[in-house]
Amino acid sequence: MKRVRILIADDHPVVRTGLEGMLAGQVEFEVVGEATNGQQAVELADKLHPDVVLMDLRMPEMDGVAATSEIRRRRPDTQVLVLTTFDSDADILPAIEAGATGYLLKDAPREDLFRAIHAAAQGESFLAPAVAARLVGRMRAPAEEALSVREIQVLTMISQGASNKEVGRQLHISEATVKTHLIHIFEKLGVSDRTQAVTVALQRGIVRLKQ
Repeated sequence: MKRVRILIADDHPVVRTGLEGMLAGQVEFEVVGEATNGQQAVELADKLHPDVVLMDLRMPEMDGVAATSEIRRRRPDTQVLVLTTFDSDADILPAIEAGATGYLLKDAPREDLFRAIHAAAQGESFLAPAVAARLVGRMRAPAEEALSVREIQVLTMISQGASNKEVGRQLHISEATVKTHLIHIFEKLGVSDRTQAVTVALQRGIVRLKQ
């Protein structure tokens, strides 16, 4: 039986050690390396050729979404399984769009983790129930209520106190474009200002408070 080669990418040593210990007890898995940030994950994926990367989202130097996108661009045969504590739209959608094959929460039972790894190794999707429910909910929602990934990015930054100018600078778009996105956001959420938009977005789990 071919063992699934796994690269663990997480900036918390305790998490990496726990995952490695858990996976080492399974004959079908082989942990080939550990990365402490997204940039290192990209470099090790190039070097070690893992079948699956267990990818955290919140890491220094390069976050999990950017690392996922780069790994999938460089190594299409390497699958990325997101393993995180975050389940808001602002986290899920960019990760899936970046090419993540699966999305699992860190409090998942170990049996779910094993199944998710096997599924990812075969190029099959595996989503945590809460994540799947969110995606299904978005698909069923009226088109006018569904925010685009870019709109979620803008709204997330607004919720963190960024001005239109700061949002534009970080997303490399003009202030006029930021204002246009905000107009569309207000229309879709049925609100009239930034404060109301952030309040509704937090209530619906579209964005999360920065931790």
